Amino acid sequence: MDTARRIILKGTMAAGTLAVAAGANLLTPRTVFAAWPAKAFKAKKIDAAMDAITGKGRPTASGDIKVNAPDIAENGAVVSVKVTTTLPKVESISVYVPVNTFPLSASYILSNQMEASITGRIKMAKTADIVAVVKSNGKLYTAKKGVKVTLGGCGG
Repeated sequence: MDTARRIILKGTMAAGTLAVAAGANLLTPRTVFAAWPAKAFKAKKIDAAMDAITGKGRPTASGDIKVNAPDIAENGAVVSVKVTTTLPKVESISVYVPVNTFPLSASYILSNQMEASITGRIKMAKTADIVAVVKSNGKLYTAKKGVKVTLGGCGG
């Protein structure tokens, strides 16, 4: 049998399977993602967002957390952020921008086998602190970095 024919048949069958799955709504985020913390992402105050993610405890400042972001962001719509920590047994890392309409920008649940580091891009409405909250060994820790925004990214 010709190898080109086999490749075409395999591709056709894969595309057909994907089309059937998409038609049956099996590829929607509702079925792919397990526990979306909708309450946390819809919270309009940072305290409410933190409570929804980590519970009622308040974080303690820690020098073991590093928030890397530019001192000046020319465009608040795309601000690069990297959060790293040397704390042991990191369970989660969340990133907040208190002045945004919805302060929670990102939240990650980590396993013990993962390096405690996250990288991403967030939106910032205006000049503010980027606040990282790390849950480590059942306790909450925080660090922040001020970023001056010259052009707003949340509708500004």
